[in-house]
Amino acid sequence: AGRDATRAFASGDFTPAGLVDNVSGLSPPELLSIHSWLSFYSDNYDPVGKLVGRFYDENGAPTEALREVEAAIEEALKFQAENEQKKQQFPPCNSEWSSAKGTRFWCSTESGGVHRDWAGVPRKLYRPGSPGSRCVCVRSTGPPWGQPDSSQHSDRGDLDNPHLEQYEGCHPLAEQCVLTG
Repeated sequence: AGRDATRAFASGDFTPAGLVDNVSGLSPPELLSIHSWLSFYSDNYDPVGKLVGRFYDENGAPTEALREVEAAIEEALKFQAENEQKKQQFPPCNSEWSSAKGTRFWCSTESGGVHRDWAGVPRKLYRPGSPGSRCVCVRSTGPPWGQPDSSQHSDRGDLDNPHLEQYEGCHPLAEQCVLTG
């Protein structure tokens, strides 16, 4: 009571070292955790005052530090929305591995926890600046993502996205792929 422990709500560290108001250096998901807690408290409790310190001055006015954190949370919210859009465009594949059969990737209308009206085909997705790839389901018909449905597309969905690669040895339009070895 009587002190700001904002960082602890994101880090889970409720020791004296973690019970501080300094949130600099927190990741976007940690900032979103703070945003979630702020929303919870503002939705369920009436404020009775403001704690003078890093975020409010002695008159209860917001400080520059508060404005910086609010801006960082807004950026984290934008980042989250962009990631959600990418997950809608390229949902994760289902996968399983066994020593006897190897690795199987497949797509369904619910793979990756993304409910949609298309199953898609498995592809490797490479992100610029990130090592490796991950398996995603790619729409193989209709216009590319974000383009209006018109007759000026190749009816290949997102198959021509430059960050995608087909799994070697798999049929280009197969909804599942088995890699042995």
